[in-house]
Formats: sequence, C-alpha cells, structure tokens
Amino acid sequence: MPTAERVAGRQVDKFEERRRELADAALVTLSELGYARTSLREIAQNSAFSHGVLHYYFRDKVDLITYCVRQYKAACVLRYDQIVATADTPDALAAGFADGLVATLVEDARMHRLWYDLRSQALFEESFRADVLDIDATLERMVWRIVSRYGELRGEPVPTPSAMTYALFDGLFQQALLRHFAGSPTAGPDLHDRVLDLLGRLLP
Repeated sequence: MPTAERVAGRQVDKFEERRRELADAALVTLSELGYARTSLREIAQNSAFSHGVLHYYFRDKVDLITYCVRQYKAACVLRYDQIVATADTPDALAAGFADGLVATLVEDARMHRLWYDLRSQALFEESFRADVLDIDATLERMVWRIVSRYGELRGEPVPTPSAMTYALFDGLFQQALLRHFAGSPTAGPDLHDRVLDLLGRLLP
C-alpha cells in the first residue's frame, strides 16, 4: 500500500498541475487586458473555469498573476541557458542571444507586456514587490550567464557588473517592445542590431 508521504506527494503534484493548467488559461486574458483591467471574475468569464475554482487554487489576482509570470519567465531562462550550453564561439553565442530576443519579442509580446506591467505595479503595490524582485534577479542572472560566457569565449572578463549589464539589455528590450506594439516594422531588426552592438561595446 502507498505510504502517507507518497499519497501526500501525489496530492501536491495534482494541485500544482491544476494550478499550471489554470494559469495557462488565465494568461490569455491577463496578457491581453493587463493587471489593472483584469479580475478573477473576468478571467473566469473568458475561460472554462469558474470563479470559485480560481479562488480555490489562487488566493487572489496577485497570487495568480505572479504565478503566471514566474512560470513563463522560468521557461525563458531554460531557453537562453540552452543557447549558452550549445554555442561554442562568441559570434554563435551573440547571434543566438540576439535571435532569441527578437523571436520572443514577436512571439511572446503580450507576455512581456504583462511582465513590465507587473514590474511597474510593484512600485505601488507592496504585495507584488518580493515576487517581482525575485523574478528580476532570476532574469539578471540569466543575462549575466550569457554575457559572461561571451566574455569567456572571447578570452576576457566583462568589465561591467551584472546589474548594470542586465539594465542595459533590459532597456533595449523594453524600448523594442514599445516600438513593436506601436507597429514599427523595424522593432525586431533594430533590437537584433543593438544587442550585437552592445555586446561589442561591453567587450570592445
């Protein structure tokens, strides 16, 4: 017979699986409307799940949104870690990084918009701050792994610290995202060129 620990473990796994399923459904509404215009009731009306079910698995809208963004950003980190693991020349790494940023700019624009919305809300909503800071730190480490590996492949250390390096690339990406939503046909290509240019300036 299964032990109590195994039963409890399966229950936790099923609960977490259900949360992921609900989060995937909620992301459609959240990424379209943003934080301020979305409630749990609104999400329920635009999905196959009831308001009561959402409340059972998530304490409130803050809990749901941060869970959604964490889930998405974790997938992003794995994608870029794969670039670091497979690139064996600085040019290949730089190209993979730039290509990856342009691809996610186009394919996942609404998710990135939700992230920047959440990060801005954290300036006003204390309940967001710890999660936003944690996610931001994860993204900083991701960018640093790419840039520091680029330095290793070039045979020289990166002179700028991790936080500054992240801020530079994040700023480029946020500008490109705004231009993408404004309908600029060059938002993606310009981002690609600027990422390569910035890498070259960090290690001239």
